[in-house]
Amino acid sequence: MAPGAPGPSVIAPVRAVVRLRRRVCLLRKRRLPPPGQAPDSGPQAPRAEPNQPRFFTFDGPAELSSRTPRKRRRRSRVVLYPETSRKCRPRAEHRSRAQCCLLLLVAIVGFQVLNAIENLDDNAQRYDLDGLEKALQRAVFGQPAAVGRIVTLLRDYLATHVHSRPLLLALHGPSGVGKSHVGRLLARHFRAVLEDGALVLQYHAKHHCPEPRAAQDCREELAQLVADVVARAEAEEKTPLLVLDEVELMPSALLDELHGFLQPQRSHPFHNAIYVLLSRTGGAEITRFVLQNASRALPLRPDGAHSAQAAAAARAEEELRASLQALLVREHPLWQVAAIVPFLLLDKRDVVNCFRDEMAAEGFFPEQARAELLAAQLSYHQVAGREFAVTGCKQVVARVNLL
Repeated sequence: MAPGAPGPSVIAPVRAVVRLRRRVCLLRKRRLPPPGQAPDSGPQAPRAEPNQPRFFTFDGPAELSSRTPRKRRRRSRVVLYPETSRKCRPRAEHRSRAQCCLLLLVAIVGFQVLNAIENLDDNAQRYDLDGLEKALQRAVFGQPAAVGRIVTLLRDYLATHVHSRPLLLALHGPSGVGKSHVGRLLARHFRAVLEDGALVLQYHAKHHCPEPRAAQDCREELAQLVADVVARAEAEEKTPLLVLDEVELMPSALLDELHGFLQPQRSHPFHNAIYVLLSRTGGAEITRFVLQNASRALPLRPDGAHSAQAAAAARAEEELRASLQALLVREHPLWQVAAIVPFLLLDKRDVVNCFRDEMAAEGFFPEQARAELLAAQLSYHQVAGREFAVTGCKQVVARVNLL
């Protein structure tokens, strides 16, 4: 070897580089199309394969195509515990405090509802309205519709102790049909169930406010009596009863004072009370209505025996209440918020029952023939084959006392 020629250690790498360059150029000529031809137009143009790498390798196309891609194994989310280890469950999620508060609120509301239902039952049972209904049906003759309406209104009002306004019952009818008798029965019953006679007030206009007395003094006295009763009832958590008889004889100042008790601006004790007004006002209207409808043979009582007849009786009674309330409102606005209960004329058989009941109370044997003989001495309206007493049972006590 000449001294200036390069050694074998230098020529071998150079030859390897030259071979690599030639091979790279050859591969480029095979893959790249001519300058004027589209990439896919030539038949010799190689197709791009998805598995062909984008970087240079020493592997040929045949070797690249023979390789199959490896599938990636999906990791299983199921945790496999060894048989010898203890299987530990993950910790429970932390509960929010709002959920506990919501459950506590629901429980409190449920207990309040149950307590309210029990209080409703206790308040209704305190006044023994079933016993009152039986007593009125047994002692009051010829007024089943009036008795049923009174008991229904009392039952609805006494279902709870807290009220937004008082209950005003206005019993109207001719003389002797049982208005004052019903007022006495109501007062007796409430004295018994309330166990306190001071919670029941019976006010008679002719007795408490006679003619010579000034109306202003009567008004102040009535206001003081009512205030004392409702204050005592509020302290004992009971509903008082105030019965005012002969309201047609009251001066307008007393009616104004009664109307003031019903106003919303009054204190709560005045709203929790039952007022019963007994009056003969509208008696002529009721008498005319009964005599005009006597030919229909309507009992004017919702007994439900015949549906058509009961419906007609209910409509007739509703018309009577509407006309009677319109008549009373023209006299004083007090009756605008009152529940009107009309008392109808008594039939002759009802008067006979009054005589028998009074005779038994006085110690006489209630003989039917003798009672009919006494009832025949009274005056009657005779219409369509029916007889209605002019004075009702008002003269029964005096006739029995003469025996």
